[in-house]
Amino acid sequence: MSGSLVDRVLAIVQLLADHPRGLPLQVIATRLGIPKSAAHRLLADLMRNRYARQDEATGRYFLTTRLVSLGFRYLAASGVVDLAQPALDSLAVDTGELVRLGIIDGDRQTWVAKAQGARTGLRYDADMGREAPLSCTASGHAWLARLTDEEAIDLVMRQGLRTDEPRGPNAPRTIAALLQRLQLARKRGYAVVVDSSAPGTSAMAAAIRHRSGQRVIGVVSVAGPSVRLTEKRMHELAPRMLATADELEDACEGSEYLSQASRSIGRPAHAHATG
Repeated sequence: MSGSLVDRVLAIVQLLADHPRGLPLQVIATRLGIPKSAAHRLLADLMRNRYARQDEATGRYFLTTRLVSLGFRYLAASGVVDLAQPALDSLAVDTGELVRLGIIDGDRQTWVAKAQGARTGLRYDADMGREAPLSCTASGHAWLARLTDEEAIDLVMRQGLRTDEPRGPNAPRTIAALLQRLQLARKRGYAVVVDSSAPGTSAMAAAIRHRSGQRVIGVVSVAGPSVRLTEKRMHELAPRMLATADELEDACEGSEYLSQASRSIGRPAHAHATG
């Protein structure tokens, strides 16, 4: 790969973040298209600064938790999670499912907080800190539905449809199919997916708007096993979720971080899509 030294270091970090079981040096160099010697030097620098480690037995490289710690420290300082957690906890109790908060940061949506409402039986409990796949998740659809079709397509193409990755049988695999889902989400005011991001899971989500109404600052979602969180039940729970989205709009109004992050896509503030 071309790019600066910083670009290469960040590319290694991003690659290792997707492989929690670690990767050998040759695989890292091959995946990133850089010489093995260069990859070794960059990994040595990451290890020296305690952002990576190497397993002596296998030779594989892993990320440490230092980056995670920095991320949580930053979110704690921003106040986002503290402001949102009571509303998430309440919605989780009322729905009995996993509730998550995703924040918009430039052209990405990342899950940063959650509350688990399921106490017994099947539980769906995804990891935090992951970037939400926009094309197949309710969280992604809820955000994209607040944009024009052109803006939504641009964001999805930046991330990629990722049709080669494991998805549920109902995941949109073409832009035309995705736009149909977005049109339905606009009509309802919230997004619903069943067996889309993964087989056997369902989710619903609503956008959290800036008080100006001109841009989305986050998304609140409810997710669970499809056998329990049926489409009928999601529509019954939708008013409660929408009320939480309104509550989070008020709670997050004072967060300078959310106000700035949602502006930074690199184009004028997004207006609501019509339809």
